[in-house]
Amino acid sequence: MQKNPHQLAVITGVTRGLGQALAEGLAQAGWTVAGCGRTADRLRQLRLQFGPPHSFEQVDVRHGQAVRDWAEKISASLGPPHLLINNAALINRQAPLWEIEPEEFSELVDVNLKGTACTIRYFGPLMVQARRGIIVNFSSGWGRSTDAGVAPYCATKWAIEGLTQALAQELPDGLAAVALNPGIIDTPMLRSCFGASAGNYPSPAAWAVQAVPFILGLTAKHNGQALTVGPSPP
Repeated sequence: MQKNPHQLAVITGVTRGLGQALAEGLAQAGWTVAGCGRTADRLRQLRLQFGPPHSFEQVDVRHGQAVRDWAEKISASLGPPHLLINNAALINRQAPLWEIEPEEFSELVDVNLKGTACTIRYFGPLMVQARRGIIVNFSSGWGRSTDAGVAPYCATKWAIEGLTQALAQELPDGLAAVALNPGIIDTPMLRSCFGASAGNYPSPAAWAVQAVPFILGLTAKHNGQALTVGPSPP
């Protein structure tokens, strides 16, 4: 894979799981990575692991001013992103919908849906002004199907699908928005649902071997598509 040292990928939820695996894979491919997360210790470890010009900041995507400040800082130091990957997400504890407390449901909406909209609100105009870039909003198999016990999570991921399709209609030529189902990966989120059987699925690092080139293969022609990580984008 050709290295692209001046290409910038912005990734949310970078301190574990898929976000961390993507950061490592994109950096190995020669990209500059600007990531955010909420765990200070993990962010310090990532700064030591990657070094400059990569950047890792403590940002909660639920807080608009924090995301705005982060976008301004990244834009000033690294320029507009070529890739914006909205990965940060939570899943509810498995339970019937009527047993999910309003606060837990609201937190999922705030992170999974409103957090995605927030990063697009502040990074999107930078990409529009540059007239290029790919926005990848992570969906899920549960954004295209449903299951018992995860109604709040399904609701947010189905919303991501609709948000992405509408956003795609608003973008100028040269940009694309894609709803991406990453597939089934052995992450803490999956283990909260599948238990030990999550170990039957690929680790985030193994997944990233296929996911990174797949994402780097996305172009403006994929605008509005609902895709699933595979050997190469259709």
